[in-house]
Amino acid sequence: MKKNSFYKGGSAFWYLIIIGFSLSYTPTLANKLLRQNHSLPQQTQISGTITDGLNPLTGVTISIKGKAKSTAITDFNGQYTIEAAPSDTLVVTFIGFKTAIIPIGGRKTINIRLQEDITSLQEVRVNAGYYSVKESERTGSISKITSKNIEIQPVTNVLAAMQGRMAGVSITQTTGVPGGGFEVKIRGQNSLRPGANAPLYVIDGVPYSSDPIGYNQTSTIFPTVTSPLNSINPDNIESIEVLKDADATSIYGSRGANGVVLVTTKKGKAGKTKFSVIASTGSGQVTSFMKLMNTQQYLSMRAKAFINDGLTEYQAWDYDTNGTWDQNRYTNWQEELIGGTAEISKLQGTVSGGSETTQFLFSGNYHTESTVFPGDFLYKLGGAQFSLNHRSEDTKFKMTFSANYNAQDNDQPAFDFTYDARALPPNAPALYDDAGNLNWENGTWDNPLRNLAAKFESKTNDLLANTVLSYEIAPALVIKSSFGYTDLRHTESRISPSTMYNPSYGIGSAYSGIYLNNTSRSSWIVEPQINWEKELGKGKLNMLFGGTFQNQGTSRLFQSGTGFSSNSLIYDLASAANVRVKLSDETLYKYQAFFTRINYNWQERYILNLTGRRDGSSRFGPGNQFAYFGAVGAAWLFSNETFLKNNSWFSFGKLRASYGTTGNDQIGDYQFLDTYSSSGTPYDGVIGLQPTRLFNPDFGWETNKKMEVAMEAGFLHDNLFLTAAWYRNRSSNQLVGVPLAGTTGFSVLQSNLDATVENTGFEFTLRTLNFSTKNFNWSTSLNLTIDRNKLLRFPGLEASSYKEQYRINQPLNIQLLYKYTGLDPQTGVYQFEDVNNDGKIAFPDDRQTVVDLNPEYFGGLQNQLGYKRWKLDFLFQFVKQKNRNYPTGFAGQMSNQPVKMLNSWQQPGDNGPYQIYTIGYNDAAVTADYLYSESDAAISDASFIRLKNIALSYDLPLNVKNTQCKIMLQSQNLLTFTKYEDGDPEFTNYGYLPPLKVITAGIQLTF
Repeated sequence: MKKNSFYKGGSAFWYLIIIGFSLSYTPTLANKLLRQNHSLPQQTQISGTITDGLNPLTGVTISIKGKAKSTAITDFNGQYTIEAAPSDTLVVTFIGFKTAIIPIGGRKTINIRLQEDITSLQEVRVNAGYYSVKESERTGSISKITSKNIEIQPVTNVLAAMQGRMAGVSITQTTGVPGGGFEVKIRGQNSLRPGANAPLYVIDGVPYSSDPIGYNQTSTIFPTVTSPLNSINPDNIESIEVLKDADATSIYGSRGANGVVLVTTKKGKAGKTKFSVIASTGSGQVTSFMKLMNTQQYLSMRAKAFINDGLTEYQAWDYDTNGTWDQNRYTNWQEELIGGTAEISKLQGTVSGGSETTQFLFSGNYHTESTVFPGDFLYKLGGAQFSLNHRSEDTKFKMTFSANYNAQDNDQPAFDFTYDARALPPNAPALYDDAGNLNWENGTWDNPLRNLAAKFESKTNDLLANTVLSYEIAPALVIKSSFGYTDLRHTESRISPSTMYNPSYGIGSAYSGIYLNNTSRSSWIVEPQINWEKELGKGKLNMLFGGTFQNQGTSRLFQSGTGFSSNSLIYDLASAANVRVKLSDETLYKYQAFFTRINYNWQERYILNLTGRRDGSSRFGPGNQFAYFGAVGAAWLFSNETFLKNNSWFSFGKLRASYGTTGNDQIGDYQFLDTYSSSGTPYDGVIGLQPTRLFNPDFGWETNKKMEVAMEAGFLHDNLFLTAAWYRNRSSNQLVGVPLAGTTGFSVLQSNLDATVENTGFEFTLRTLNFSTKNFNWSTSLNLTIDRNKLLRFPGLEASSYKEQYRINQPLNIQLLYKYTGLDPQTGVYQFEDVNNDGKIAFPDDRQTVVDLNPEYFGGLQNQLGYKRWKLDFLFQFVKQKNRNYPTGFAGQMSNQPVKMLNSWQQPGDNGPYQIYTIGYNDAAVTADYLYSESDAAISDASFIRLKNIALSYDLPLNVKNTQCKIMLQSQNLLTFTKYEDGDPEFTNYGYLPPLKVITAGIQLTF
């Protein structure tokens, strides 16, 4: 019995020894034996491609159901490979798409098409600056657009890509000349100072100064001086987030009063090395022209004006009417001077890829754009971007490095031709004579092409680099620090050679001049941080602590030179007889801060978010350099409550609210100091100094208190998603220049004005998924903003120099105008209300009618459609607003007029609607025309609906493996629907080129 027992036990014992030996030294054999003895299925290699039905998807996670450690990720071509058994089931997950559960069923090749899932977009993380947060869990107001919205727009400035796409964000283009700027207002105008309402721009974590780099005597082609934001290449951008309320912006403290724009550039992704080349070409033209008189209409107007003024003979200088100029000649000067076609071309190449631990991206771009003006002028923009991401094998250490370098070379005429295009008589002489030279018509006119000789040239070189290092020193405890550096070099020149003057004036090179601007700006910033997460009770606690240390230096040198022996020497300042230094300064801005964020999320239902910051700025004097800012935000995800969690039609619901303070130090450097500048005038052989500013020890921070309440709701699995928000911002302690009496020797004292500005409004966004089938999908996005601006309080306004600019309980952007009462049918002269009944119409007593030029509402409607390999995307931008009519001067003078002026007063009893023609001898009519241009009659409805962007693309079906080819047709500002008669309704800079209508065609090759 014992022997048998020992034998049986011994067999088992030796059997286990043999199996263990096999497991130790022959893994393959061990696996085979284990499968044979334990019925384990045979593992095989499963591969395939994952797409959205059209394009391959990169970064998709493939796992085996029930086996958490068996995973794979698709590469750039959407391909994957994974080890699995024939009876296993694949689980395929990707943000923005529905999870796919696919049984293998013995197959070795499985190609998968994922279905888009709007519900999962709530899980997308949005960039909040110093941290990221799930879309569903954010307590602040953050709007976002991605590269999908940006890359379909043929624009060169990142701000143009944002127009009409974000609620609460108003962006207006200031000129159609390439290299020009934009005006940005996020939730209205907070400051009395027009130049202090720009948001803070942060690129890859590095604050980017938006202070102008131009000089008004060199940048005469632009309504506002040159903007540095042209250096940012839109094609390199992955996403743009705009932070609007206190919860989102207060962590930026003194720089978040006007909102924060976060720009994230593209990064490399794991997978095979991928090459992409994009080439496009196109053209741009002015969106619309004014309807002006032709020659017959113009000469008829002029003749009637002479009769009205009692003149029977033309004067010697009336060249358009006395026969000196051809009476039958007609030139459409708008077509001639601003009606050209700007040629646009772009080339960009990108290479990216990497392993699971290290990814890289390198790209280069080159863009050229000519102008609609006559002459050979060209704007050139080129640059390169490099990014590198790395993590250790244990994922504890992470590093991100990014660098962007861009160079601009802008060559433009020094003066805009738009004014001449609208004012020149239609029978003015030809531009060139028979020999091809500028035609001066025997000295009878100033040829508008004279300004071609006055050139504006600028060059900008911009470097932005950032490194982020992080290390997980303990579970859920991460230390991180970012190191950023920016360097901008900008040079401008404008020449005014004697050749731009009428030869009959006899002006030589002794009157030629040049204006020069050299601006350089560099900064560094270091931001150490520590982040800790902890499961606490039934919730999760997240704490962030950090600091900011920034140093920015700026140097500017503005010079002019006049009097040259030859125009050939005009670019040599040393050859000028008179050299003046307009401005020479160096400024240093130092900034430091400490910030914190505490976030508690209880059961993914109740969220509390606290942010705070202590700021220190060198822009304020002793005792006022430091200030505290903070905010509290809360959210209730009521859709996660038990009574709604399994609701079939209501998929998401959140209420959120926030309140806090932010600040504003956009006042410039050294404004609180008593400063001196060089007088530039020698006395006894010595250049003296002169005082330029008075010391103000009480100069302090401008404060903005923000409040918001919002609701987000999703229906039918978020196929319909609505967000509605109400906000109120109050900005006080305004940083402005308080005017001083001339006897003090100073015009203003920089000080804090005890005034409060309020912005209130509603924002609505609606996103719908209208259709989603295998071959066809259609989604719609709508945003609408209703904003109201008001000056709440201004003690002593009636006694201040601002009394004719602002009114209590009225917007800042108002016009105080005369009240137009109609046309006198007997005299044909405009009439106005005599407010103070003193028998005359005069400023300021009679100019008291308030007209609000702020938009009543604005927004955008975007549709995205896809059918098989076709994609169509179009955006309508709409604005309800009033605007000034284009000022053309009194009708009858030697200047063309709009066609509508044909309906002018002709004889006693006539009601116009426009007044009597005059060549300038009717003083009452001339005065009335000026009053009319400053009256409410000069304001008209400038509302518009604009097809802001339309993009059509087609993916060519190629038989070449791992290669894609897309052809694209894109347009910007294609159509505008408006009642406004004086040109572009969006544009308010009179005499400057409006935005262009751009159409481009391109091809993208990826392999």
